[in-house]
Amino acid sequence: MSNSSSITHFLLLPFTDTWELQLWHFWLFLGISLAALVGNSLIITSTACNQHLHTPRYFFLLNLSLLDLGCISTTVPKSMANSLWDTRPISYTDCAAQLFFFLFFISAEYSLLTIMSYDRYVAICKPLHYGSLLGSRTCVHMAAAAWGTGFLSALLHTANTFSLPLCGGNAVEQFFCEIPHILKLSCSHSYQREVGLLVLSCLLALGCFVFIVGSYVQIFRAVLKIPSKQGRHKVFSTCLSHLAVLSLFVPTAVFAYMKPHLISSPSLDLVVSVLYSGVPPVVNPLIYSLRNQELKDAVRKLVTGCVSAAIHCLLYPRKGFHCRS
Repeated sequence: MSNSSSITHFLLLPFTDTWELQLWHFWLFLGISLAALVGNSLIITSTACNQHLHTPRYFFLLNLSLLDLGCISTTVPKSMANSLWDTRPISYTDCAAQLFFFLFFISAEYSLLTIMSYDRYVAICKPLHYGSLLGSRTCVHMAAAAWGTGFLSALLHTANTFSLPLCGGNAVEQFFCEIPHILKLSCSHSYQREVGLLVLSCLLALGCFVFIVGSYVQIFRAVLKIPSKQGRHKVFSTCLSHLAVLSLFVPTAVFAYMKPHLISSPSLDLVVSVLYSGVPPVVNPLIYSLRNQELKDAVRKLVTGCVSAAIHCLLYPRKGFHCRS
């Protein structure tokens, strides 16, 4: 028997026990991290530097990219280090910090996706009132509310989870610290308070989901009233990226926290966790830029400008102070 006062570290679940496969896992996660870093950084820089993209839609997209970077930076680096050095431990404090920041970014992202559905609703259903309903100050307040919601949710869940007495050892059956797997280590019946808090959070998340569905019901009705097929396609295409991100993020996250214990297994939990924590930060930039000509043009202009400046600095290093960092 052990308790939380005697536990100084936890043991994270490795992806495999074979050293060669652990190296493959390291390189895979390194590629995922670099793809997420490059994709989201391009969106953040392009949106911030291009005056044509200073609109509510792209302001929320910038915040989404920041949250995606934070989310993948919380879980993946530690897992990569464990695979590279063939280790499993994570300190008690680091585990609590990892859980807090992961919940912070995930909760804020879901809140932001809810706000982005409202943005699409106003843009399509009430275009004449778009500027008044989503002014710059309103957008800042809404984004701050999303970040604040994530912070409060993470603080509440982390404090509650790590206040529980732990009697089930210190082996976490996940590649990062996650609430369901920490609760498995708690003493009998002592986790009911956190389960109740999770249920409350799920109800709030359900309320957000209902709001999203209601927004898109109104959007579909408005789109169907457009007489031309080309007009309907053009308007609806502005929502496809948001719907794709929601379809990838929400079902996997819900399944990770609400799946029945009968079908739970370490390998399944690993796959599901990677799908909702590691994959969205990589594919979100692709989804939002794939059918968005404005964003593609801004990214192309940014990349072209950076490459041209780099070539100029290499060829003419002494002509102009602007090449110096």
